[in-house]
Parts: sequence; structure tokens; C-alpha cells
Amino acid sequence: MRILSIFLLSFLMLFGAKVPTKDIKGSKDSFLGRYKGSIILAYNYKRFDKFKFVASKLEFVKGKTDDRLNKYYEPKKTKSVIGEVTILTYVIPKGVSSFEVFQNYKDVIAKNEGEILFECEGGCGGNPKLASSYGSGGVKTSLQMYLQPMSKVRSYIKFGEPGDCAYKFDINEQYYMFAKVKDSYVGVVTYTVSGGGYCEDFKNRAIAVLYIATPKKKDNKIVVVKADKMKEKIEKEGKVALYGIYFDTDKTEVKPSSMPTIKQIAKLLKENPKLKLLIVGHTDNEGTFIYNKKLSEGRAKSVVRLLVTKYGINANRLHPVGVSYAAPVASNATKEGRAKNRRVELVELVK
Repeated sequence: MRILSIFLLSFLMLFGAKVPTKDIKGSKDSFLGRYKGSIILAYNYKRFDKFKFVASKLEFVKGKTDDRLNKYYEPKKTKSVIGEVTILTYVIPKGVSSFEVFQNYKDVIAKNEGEILFECEGGCGGNPKLASSYGSGGVKTSLQMYLQPMSKVRSYIKFGEPGDCAYKFDINEQYYMFAKVKDSYVGVVTYTVSGGGYCEDFKNRAIAVLYIATPKKKDNKIVVVKADKMKEKIEKEGKVALYGIYFDTDKTEVKPSSMPTIKQIAKLLKENPKLKLLIVGHTDNEGTFIYNKKLSEGRAKSVVRLLVTKYGINANRLHPVGVSYAAPVASNATKEGRAKNRRVELVELVK
């Protein structure tokens, strides 16, 4: 792995990441638009997420460090927004300063009757020379390391891609503003990258990063089958499939969002004291059959454990079973089919 990493770095150093001539696939501008001639280097859109804006200068936090043991700086004032979140990263045409781009976005915000709530320049109290890339050895953390640390950048920008060059190496001439524009909150960061290494083609190019968050309520997609419907289905078919019990990938612990469905199972059992059930875990076909059999059985046991410990159901009425992907209800060849196959079934146990 180390040899492969050295080879990749050497390859990038030799050929480098080039400034692209067209937007990254799947990206689109926000309502703020773009500086003329800019190219979208990176695009990260979440229909429902959370984002924390900086609303005051960064200040040193005594006794706190980041994961690289750097001196930690954070703002006393922030604004957290839950809803639709978009992060856009642009490379600006040659010869255009980061200050000019920043002023253009201020004009756009003014034209949209927006209100600038906070602005600063340089390091904004933090490190003025770093974007999101990690320093080490006790340097000051930066504005971008707070807004969008490298761990988040890596979730949608791979090492060596053109977008990587917007967040790596040294920067200068940085400007930031936080604003409210109609129903959205906006953060605009502009700076100039030093280039160097495999990003030499980006040397002295201005970068603009737009953070846009629009508050919205989460759609309630938790599937809850009521106890009476469970009973009706079991009496008719001998079983009922439930899709309201959730687990993280490769985990057996029941997620908190599953509790409405667990509560209905408990109600079913309490209202029907003679009912005994097989609690059957089903998976899709990602992974081996043996691995998924163990996983599905562990999940079934977790459901039983909750019903016994939290709701006082007699353990003798519940029998956990894991069947891996032995009983699909749809094709595992599609994403939609796999989702249907990941379920927990209650099967009537008749003796």
C-alpha cells in the first residue's frame, strides 16, 4: 500500500492536476451564480444535512487541539442550519484577484436584498495560510479547517483530482462573509492558492467556495406498521414484513429511529398473549451468504433483546432467526430490489 501511494504521488508530481475546462459532471450553479469564466471544480449537494457557519472571528481555545495536535481555533458565534446544503467550489480565470470575486458576490447578495451578518479577511483570527489541508506540529488551525475539514472534503473529492488543489497547499488573500439571503444562509470564501507539487497548474489562481444552506424539515420516511395491521397480515399470510427497523451497514444494533416499529411489535404481543413469533432477519446479497447469515441472525437477536428488556415480553415467545439472502422478495440486481430484501419479518410460530 505504501509503495502504491508513493507511485501515485510520483505520477501526480510528474503529470500534475490540470485546471479543467468544463464543470465537474452533475454540478450546477446556485442562485448566487458564478464569476464569469469560472469552472466548478467540486460539487457537494445534500437534500437534508446540517451545516455550521462561522459568525465571528476565530479565537484560540486553550487546551484543545485537532487530530494533528494543531493549536485549535474556533468562533464564539456560529449559525447551525439543518436542511438542504450545497457546497460549490470554483476556480476563477487567470489574472482575477480573490478580492474582485469576493466583491462581486457581495454585489449579488445586495441585489438579492440579502444581509451580510459577518465578514473578515486574512485568517479571520485563524491561520491565514491554510485552506482545509492539515498542518502539523502545532500550527494554528484555519477558517476552512473549521468550515470544511479535510475529512469532509475527502468524502466527495479524491486525492489528486483538480478539486483537491483548491484545498491543498498554501493560500493567501482570503476573504469570508456570512449572509442571509431570502430563505437561505450563505457563506462565501475566496482566496488565492499557491500551487506547487501536483497542483502547479493552479498557481496564483483564485478559488471561490460557496456554502449554501436552506432550512427545511425532514420528510418523515419511517415506515411504521400499526399493531392491528401486523395482526391482520399474520392471520391472513402467517407473517408480516417490516421495513421500519433500521441498522447501520454491517452492524447488528437497532437504530433509535426503529423504536416506533419496535413499540408496535410490543403492542401486538401484549394484546395477543398467546402469540409466539419467529423474528426473522433478511439481508440483500452484498457479501457472502455465511457472513450475511451471521449478520441477519445478530439483527434478529437485537430486536428480541429490545422487546424483552424494554417492553417486558417473555423471551420464550420470541425466536430469532437469520436467513441471510435465502428468501428475497425482489431481484438483488437493482438498488431498489436490494432495499426490499433488507427487512425483518414476524412469522407466526404455531406449535
